[in-house]
Amino acid sequence: MKLLLTNDDGADAPGMTALRGIAATMGDVIVSAPAGAMSGCSHSATTDRPIRVVDRSPNFHVVEGTPADCVRVAFYRFAGELDWVLSGVNDGGNLGVDVYHSGTVAAVREAGLRGVPGIAISHYHNRPLVGDDWKRAARWGKPLVRQLMARAWREGTYWNINFPSLDPGADDPQVVFCPLDPSPLLLDFKQDAEMFRYNGRYSHRERLPGTDVDVCFGGAISVTQVSIMEPSR
Repeated sequence: MKLLLTNDDGADAPGMTALRGIAATMGDVIVSAPAGAMSGCSHSATTDRPIRVVDRSPNFHVVEGTPADCVRVAFYRFAGELDWVLSGVNDGGNLGVDVYHSGTVAAVREAGLRGVPGIAISHYHNRPLVGDDWKRAARWGKPLVRQLMARAWREGTYWNINFPSLDPGADDPQVVFCPLDPSPLLLDFKQDAEMFRYNGRYSHRERLPGTDVDVCFGGAISVTQVSIMEPSR
């Protein structure tokens, strides 16, 4: 297989190192990742200016654009060669309605629109992630990605994985297949004259029992198959 790797945290983010560890023995790897952090950019694509691409090597390309740009450029340059797209490992969760504003998820949505399966991988945390967390994420991700790749892919879908926040030395988490939580994010802002700053706490968001937010916050790995063109609830 030939695998395309991308993210929205930037080509040099530790999550990309973890993702490369996940994909290392699964096939030929091509990285096409943003030059810098592009979190929250959703499915934005650049069409009104040139996109600079720096080739660090034949298989590692740094794109001055969004995650969707990274996938679009790679599909143009390697037309017909790519079998899977993996995006992540994101520094922070992409749960429930996050899939609509996440650049990590947009990358695999773009792949699905072009008829190629994809898996978005994110790591929820309630403390800063350190080196051992990323190594553990790579260990969790490798067998799970292999398992998803072995399944028959349903066209028009992508997979969304979220790792939980666990203490160092905790037992490996259970894997739970579950639906997206449709609950909207908290509306909480701090206002200073004309300026509004979002003040919602991610860990306080609403959750429905058995959905991905509930599963991940409860300490398990949530896995969701998301339809691209249909409502997620």
